[in-house]
Amino acid sequence: MSTPASEQLQADPPRVRSTHDVNAMPPVGRAIPLGIQHVLAMFVSNVTVPIIIAGAAGLSEAQTTMMIQAAMFVAGVATLVQSLGLGPIGARLPIVMGTSFGFVPVLIPIAVGMGVPAALGAALCGGVAMALVGLFLPYVRFLFPPVVTGAFVIMIGALLMPVGFAYVGGGFGAPDFGALHHLLLAGLVMAITIGLHQFGRGIWSETAPLVGLVVGFIVAVVFGYVDFSSVGKADWFSLPVPFAIGVEFHLSAILPVVLLAVVTCAESIGDIVGTTVGGANREPTEKELSGGVMADGLASVFAAIFNAFPQISFSQNVGIVALTGVVSRFVVAIGGAFLVIAGLFPKLGGLISGIPNAVLGGAVLIMFGMIASAGIKMLSGIDFNKRNMLILALALATALGLPAQEGLYAGYSDNVKAIIESGLIPGALVAIVLNLILPHSEKSMRNDV
Repeated sequence: MSTPASEQLQADPPRVRSTHDVNAMPPVGRAIPLGIQHVLAMFVSNVTVPIIIAGAAGLSEAQTTMMIQAAMFVAGVATLVQSLGLGPIGARLPIVMGTSFGFVPVLIPIAVGMGVPAALGAALCGGVAMALVGLFLPYVRFLFPPVVTGAFVIMIGALLMPVGFAYVGGGFGAPDFGALHHLLLAGLVMAITIGLHQFGRGIWSETAPLVGLVVGFIVAVVFGYVDFSSVGKADWFSLPVPFAIGVEFHLSAILPVVLLAVVTCAESIGDIVGTTVGGANREPTEKELSGGVMADGLASVFAAIFNAFPQISFSQNVGIVALTGVVSRFVVAIGGAFLVIAGLFPKLGGLISGIPNAVLGGAVLIMFGMIASAGIKMLSGIDFNKRNMLILALALATALGLPAQEGLYAGYSDNVKAIIESGLIPGALVAIVLNLILPHSEKSMRNDV
């Protein structure tokens, strides 16, 4: 028989302090370095998108700096909403938000041909489309069974691996790409991360990527491989200004971005599933999925208003969750707060943006591999029958093979080429369509021999 006291205890469970619980409240001294670790993993990728688009569109240095600042500020606000929640919005999971690379191939021709305001207007409409998908996601959840979402997560990890090796070599377009000092820096970070992760205990194991990054950064400073010029040029304090660049709406720009935004929801779902499976060893709830995708969409609308580009969950941070096992959403919220601060104090952002790409490469390469591993773990619960094996085979073949053979779609429009080149979008579509049209079979491949 339950007593009133025990009933009250069940209604209000004691506050958990473990970092391995989604709703944990870890000690601040433990949570801060874990949160900063998430920021360091995504920071350069987050600010690279506005640099690329602003450069292609010929924006001034002042406008480019403003867009970099906006990217940090918006990512921080979006991360706070995603991790802490705002009504029905937000997954309330340890998910870090940032500027999506997936939209870059579509937004560049828009920004160059019609102007950056047109690109921001199209991005705003894409955000609305994503939010609507999230709102009605419970009604279309049947489109994303474990075989499909597992394939998504594997594709995300596999498609990011070449990016990780690009960082290891010194970054895209580096004049000394592949130089020995890049490889040694990346190898040092990787060795420290692996060593602490496998043999460290407690906080040392959980912060393995951060320790690797810090040591790599210090070594890079000692040998003169860090450029601090961005710190000197940056202002001490600056507030983001809404509509500073402007927003314009052109149907020819909106259509491809909205299509890409809708399909990109599959990536969001994959990241959410990868987070819960890789970190919490469970499938996400419908509420988490719906709230997470809605947060992506509304954050993208917010981003366009504040001169930034579409926001989405960052896959490398899913890799951190799987690598460290730290699933406290409050740890990620601390990282989000740090991003907001970095957006208000540009000098702080300038310091972090000075981390050499090779140093980041040593850590993110492991994280990207962990994403694919999480996808494989998701598939461990499915029946490997002929149907599911075919779905996996064709989805992975499409996602990984198409981007490597540009001549197959060279004659299509730039918008179509951008969608195909992403790899993830055609791969996701193949998995969804095959799951709908192939007949279900109870016969397992294990029993076919």
